Amino acid sequence: MKVLVHTCCAPCLIYPLEFLREKDIDVTGFFYNPNIHPLEEYNRRKEAVEIISQDKDVKVIYPEYKPEEYFKLISNAENDSGRCAICWEMRLLKTALAAKEMEFDAITTTLLVSPYQDQQLLQGIGEHISEKENIDFYFKDFRSGFRKAHDEAKKLGIYCQRYCGCTYSELERQKKRVK
Repeated sequence: MKVLVHTCCAPCLIYPLEFLREKDIDVTGFFYNPNIHPLEEYNRRKEAVEIISQDKDVKVIYPEYKPEEYFKLISNAENDSGRCAICWEMRLLKTALAAKEMEFDAITTTLLVSPYQDQQLLQGIGEHISEKENIDFYFKDFRSGFRKAHDEAKKLGIYCQRYCGCTYSELERQKKRVK
């Protein structure tokens, strides 16, 4: 089976990659994250993924960075708790369309490794896109590998970010820090 893995960041790729390879699944990463802001942050995360892709010998596809795609979609949801679902759906849909075009069997996402993301919502979005686009969604709760993967990333000197990537989550993080 060939799976295109939406890759949000380098540390979160480590465990799903290991898990899927143990199942003899052919993995290719897909670093599509127009939500990441500013450009410097995007570049740091992309460079970290490039390092992991070389270290772990995994191919990663890097679509053009177009943050306007993200801002256009969430323009009426900046203060809405549904903003994350809109972002996840955008990224998983783009992954599904690319997977179909390149003849992958399924998609999944490294977002499923994060203890900070809503697993049920992600699963629902993935299954909806799977049905709509006629490509399998490989759901696995990868959270059990989160800590080990982040420890490995730190040991390798890989950048580990402190917010999901969007400007809104960075503002929320800063506000919490000030309090």
